[in-house]
Amino acid sequence: MVPIRFKSKDIQIIKNKSKKMKKDIHPDYHTIKVVMTDGTEFETRSTYGSEGDTLRLEVDIKSHPAWTGGQQKISERGQMARFKAKFGDLG
Repeated sequence: MVPIRFKSKDIQIIKNKSKKMKKDIHPDYHTIKVVMTDGTEFETRSTYGSEGDTLRLEVDIKSHPAWTGGQQKISERGQMARFKAKFGDLG
């Protein structure tokens, strides 16, 4: 420990021992191929399976709400929509 004088107070600098990452707790991160239901393919990095595996998704990009904007329809039926229908625009 090395004492340092700073604004009339003693401050001690303590050298921390470097903490090493634990071994064998991290998942294997590797390249896989993703195949969509419409046949489109792309490669990405993932913890799924093992190196070179193929992940086949049963998600149709032409009808799934994530790609068609289905989440926006929830706002038309959500709590705020019911509140506005019941009480109108109070502002």
